[in-house]
Amino acid sequence: MSRILIVDDERSMRELLEIYFLNAGHAVDTAADGEAGVARLTEEEYDLVITDLRMPKTHGMVVLERCRALHPDTPVIVMTAFATTQTAIEAMKMGAYDYFTKPFKLDEVDVVIAKALEKRRLVIENRQLRKELSERQRFEDIIGKSPAMRRVFDLVDRVAPTRANVLLEGESGTGKELVARAIHRRSDRRGGPFLVINCAAIPEQLLESELFGHKRGAFTGATTDKQGLFQAAHGGTLFLDEIGELPLSMQVKLLRVLQERRVKAVGDVHEVEVDVRVIAATNRRLEAEVRAGRFREDLYFRLNVICVELPPLRDRAGDVALLAHHFLRKYAIELGKPMEGFEPEAMDRLLQHRFPGNVRELENVVERAVALADHERVTVHELPPSLQRQEATAPAASGPPALPEGGLDLEALVDDFERNLIAQALARTGGLKKEAARLLGMSFRQLRYKIDKLNIEGPDDDR
Repeated sequence: MSRILIVDDERSMRELLEIYFLNAGHAVDTAADGEAGVARLTEEEYDLVITDLRMPKTHGMVVLERCRALHPDTPVIVMTAFATTQTAIEAMKMGAYDYFTKPFKLDEVDVVIAKALEKRRLVIENRQLRKELSERQRFEDIIGKSPAMRRVFDLVDRVAPTRANVLLEGESGTGKELVARAIHRRSDRRGGPFLVINCAAIPEQLLESELFGHKRGAFTGATTDKQGLFQAAHGGTLFLDEIGELPLSMQVKLLRVLQERRVKAVGDVHEVEVDVRVIAATNRRLEAEVRAGRFREDLYFRLNVICVELPPLRDRAGDVALLAHHFLRKYAIELGKPMEGFEPEAMDRLLQHRFPGNVRELENVVERAVALADHERVTVHELPPSLQRQEATAPAASGPPALPEGGLDLEALVDDFERNLIAQALARTGGLKKEAARLLGMSFRQLRYKIDKLNIEGPDDDR
């Protein structure tokens, strides 16, 4: 339901439009002149304003101007009864959404009205998403409202003030470095350096020098003394990415540094004390690597004082739409394109995709879409070919699932099924519950009951 204001000094026109919009299920206010219309706009915000241009006391241009000043996102449609449309064109230049020339038939202007209301709906949707994004900026660029990510945020809050080493486990693209930076920023070391090294990207023969430094003449090519990352990170945090790729020979040396808190540069005979917090990350299961003999158990326990497991994007119901809109705005600004959102079918493809590359893959998909788009909303055609070929909705099951021999918890299974679909509907509508209820074929009251019963995360308002 939308809220519409009609401003016209002709009683018959006010009543005609009022009846039309009331029958369409909207809430309607009317004003008999421009002065009354401006007073309404001062008190209320509407989804659409329709105003006549020529009226006694205060004309429609003033109504338009005040509406643009007070509520810049509210579309305004102007009406004129004169043969010339010059004044209406001036109104368009001032920001009016469109104009009608009286007399007009409602079925002829119905499409314009529907588009104006749809534009307003998108503005509200984006406003809600911006609000949610703002609420999730506690960890800088980490965005998420799903229960899985809230658990990560809570753990980061608790572990950050401590001195404990942290192990981050998660698939590639889940944001391990972002979480490491968040831990550093929320610790008492935030004034110190935060340094990063990818253990898989540096040859083994150079890794020791990178971590611990070297003295001049320690090996061929060592023409000057070099400070290692442990010394450079003194008083701060060292992030060891892809720690599972660390060679066994280096694992022994790293273990000693963690135990003694002292480092010795290659070619030096003296040790130097260091005060460094270590955060390590891996896309492997280090426990399995220990069992396979590829990772030292003692080093594993030194690193794994606190383990933070980052969920894959496929397990973060509700975050895909939030992240997609975030990246859309980011690349729209970078590329100078006035992007407004996603067409429903395009968003459906994103919600159905499993994203094996996680958040990094989603960001690449959205960046590509914005680069290719030549209109204000991303369509299926701007998505990668693999997503274009994907069905917009999941294929229907061939039949009910087989009952396991040991039985199952039917109520829990049904709850999980409902929870997933409701989360998808809320994601698709940007958290608008009334629109989500329409998509699910239920009343708003039924949806609100289900959200409470199933403990589904979402906006607190009842729009």
